[in-house]
Amino acid sequence: MAMASIDDLEITRILTDSDLDGVLSGAILLRRWPEAEVVFGHPGALKNGLYDDLIDNQTAICDLPYHPKCGLSIDHHLSNKPESESEVRVWEAAPSAARVAANLLGHLIDLGDLSEALEWTDRLDGGKVTREQYLSEEPMVWIGRSIGVGDEIARTVMRLFSSGLSPHEISETDVVKGAIAHRKKESAILKLEIEERLEIVDRLAIVRMHGLGMRSNGYAVTAYAGDACDACLITHGDLGVSFGEEDGYPVSASFYTNSFLHKEGGIFDLTALATRFDPDGGGHRDACGCRIKPLNESAIMERDVVEEDIDLNIKEWIEIWSSR
Repeated sequence: MAMASIDDLEITRILTDSDLDGVLSGAILLRRWPEAEVVFGHPGALKNGLYDDLIDNQTAICDLPYHPKCGLSIDHHLSNKPESESEVRVWEAAPSAARVAANLLGHLIDLGDLSEALEWTDRLDGGKVTREQYLSEEPMVWIGRSIGVGDEIARTVMRLFSSGLSPHEISETDVVKGAIAHRKKESAILKLEIEERLEIVDRLAIVRMHGLGMRSNGYAVTAYAGDACDACLITHGDLGVSFGEEDGYPVSASFYTNSFLHKEGGIFDLTALATRFDPDGGGHRDACGCRIKPLNESAIMERDVVEEDIDLNIKEWIEIWSSR
């Protein structure tokens, strides 16, 4: 986007992902447009049209797929790379969307106080954090993990970053400190669930977590599996749930390279798994996700997903993985 265009752009709503990258991206945009409304979204819900009524030419979308009605799109996911440049679509092969936002707006607002947060978000979102760092007491690691407690925590962290607090200061606020303590208790339970459910097939770690009301990222699984896996596959969400429902999340899968072992990128492009059945699946080569689809053998069916479909999806993904 040309400098003149971004200088004059008016944004009244920010639609962003609720993970650490989306939160820091939103914090940067709030520093430029402090009165903007913030809405947290999900890639699948966006692609399914659930936010259509919220998006217009004064809406900025961060760390989520492009929408043709928006006024600004900031992204770094390889699967969302535009075929041609656009004044509205700002895409960079950066380690985080927050870095793209900082590069775009750095000439308009002072972001010097966010350098530490940006560096850690680059590492965490780009798979460049070590196992020791992930298991440490580093404030940014735990801020990122605490954001998953709920949207209000994400919103609070976003406002605190935008106001100029450091990661350590944010981690010591009552709200965030409480969320971190909650997440630490959950992490102990999560570790036990991973230990019980972990299956490794041809160096692919598989953890079936759907129906538990819990989610795990790839770091937690690969930190436990160690050098025994090159990548992991995690199911999550619930059967019989659709986007837009207040409770639950559609049954889905996430794929992650074991970045603790493969520090410069994985041995296989995991988007081949994420896009095998779900045309809206994708993300990065080493971190991506998709919806689990109802299947008859390898053919996609028009019906609700059942437990057997999860097994069929996983079976097909293992075959693709094993062909590497």
